[in-house]
Amino acid sequence: MAATTDTVHDRIDTARADLTPIQLAAIVLFAAAIGFTLLFLQEPIAHDAMHNFRHGAGITCH
Repeated sequence: MAATTDTVHDRIDTARADLTPIQLAAIVLFAAAIGFTLLFLQEPIAHDAMHNFRHGAGITCH
């Protein structure tokens, strides 16, 4: 059985084909909100909660 590689580029191309511009904008705004929260709200509990959320969403951060 041949192994397939799923790259970030492949995922972006799939998202562009499947999502509407409004959905893409919502995703970008959500990502910006997460970034803002992590940057300006450095409370350990909030930071740990967001860190665990990223892992739960399948985002590798370290």
